[in-house]
Amino acid sequence: MNTAFHELLALRGLESPTEAIDLVGQDPVLSTRFTLGETAAAVFAAIGVGVNDLWQLQTGRRQDLSVKLSHAAAALRSYNYFNVEEPAASGHDASAASINWALQQQRQRISTPHPTRDGRYFLPHMGLPHLAQRALDILKCDYELEAVINAVAGWDALALEEAIAAVGGCGAMVRTAAEWAAHPQGQALAGRPLVEIIKIADSPPEPVGLAGTRRPLSGLKVLDLTRILAGPTCARTLAEHGAEVLMVTAEHLPQADMFVRDTSHGKRSCFLNLDVDLERQQLHDLVRTADVFSQGYRPDVLANRGLSPAALAEIRPGIIYTSMNCYGFDGPFANRAGWEQLAQAVTGIAAEQGGDRPALLPAAACDYTTGYLAAYGTLLALGRRAREGGAYHVRVSLCQSAMYLQRQRRVDYTHEGMDIDPRDLNDIVKLTDSPYGKIRHLGPVLRMTETAPRWDLPSTQLGSHEAAWQT
Repeated sequence: MNTAFHELLALRGLESPTEAIDLVGQDPVLSTRFTLGETAAAVFAAIGVGVNDLWQLQTGRRQDLSVKLSHAAAALRSYNYFNVEEPAASGHDASAASINWALQQQRQRISTPHPTRDGRYFLPHMGLPHLAQRALDILKCDYELEAVINAVAGWDALALEEAIAAVGGCGAMVRTAAEWAAHPQGQALAGRPLVEIIKIADSPPEPVGLAGTRRPLSGLKVLDLTRILAGPTCARTLAEHGAEVLMVTAEHLPQADMFVRDTSHGKRSCFLNLDVDLERQQLHDLVRTADVFSQGYRPDVLANRGLSPAALAEIRPGIIYTSMNCYGFDGPFANRAGWEQLAQAVTGIAAEQGGDRPALLPAAACDYTTGYLAAYGTLLALGRRAREGGAYHVRVSLCQSAMYLQRQRRVDYTHEGMDIDPRDLNDIVKLTDSPYGKIRHLGPVLRMTETAPRWDLPSTQLGSHEAAWQT
């Protein structure tokens, strides 16, 4: 088994698992020296071990596990495989979705490393309209690729990073791995585990799952207060194993439509505006019977609304509070918003991937890996709650995930533009009826011999359900 898997098992703190674990295939799968397939497969295998820990508590049995490296690599860019084959006759506006996706792709083309006046590179992130505007206000240019390139060229990289951060925008100077290791934020992360599981309160042990059910997480209730990729991926993973997931957002919050559709399998979705007293109280009421509260907000946003880890541990003793961000939870960048591309830029991945000119990986490796690691940490915390009792705070970050990938071995690849043979994905591609119409998408990647991971609900539109538990 590879070193990536052993690092994850060390976080578990239990005796070695006894089940058979098979990682099938080898890197390179895509055009990068980073072992995306091996590392992602290790994370999926660890998730399987975490599920098995809970299944063993319920049944006394464990299940054999397997993951194909090509499937694992595909999962790091699963939105590429999402397609509406037959649009719904009414309801979701397919043309609007296409327009939104085209705008998202435009933002991604701009959100790449550009040269600066001092010979460095800087990545301005335009992921959502309001964040793009903050960066454009500093750059004093139009929302167009050439205009952004020319504006960035008039700045020193570090000065631009600080200027955009000061107005709550997103951008980062490209650093090497050595520069990141010497930076205070890199040092803060180096002293922390890849997945932090912090006990925040005492409470009695709680059995996991429902007696007599055939799903490891049946009966568990998960509140998903996340957007874009990492957070929604965490909750979607828990839904694969039987958890009831209720996604909570508000109508006014900006979203990336394609990412919403691809990360909403297995969930229901409701709107609650946390700035409205009555709706905030509805969320508090949901928390009282929840098992997991998963969130990706900046630190003060939820704390100011009575939704900090400590507050929820009082409202619901035994809660598992799962947090995800870009830069980690300590250090000078802890309160900065960030994204996949920024994590690659600051940690040295982009510098290594591109060589003479920094370049991004051919997959959203930091985002998806962080979401899967959050699910793994949540499973471990649920196991600890079942065995020892207590409420726990699980913390993961995109930059920690990037550093985890950097710790793995490198491989040589044969040519640019390497891709996964579509025929190799046939056994995980699904065709599903949904509110959007008939959709083609990737299904779960992990294989388990007794409780096959699956989503019981199709991907759903935001706000299409009541703010209430189904069971």
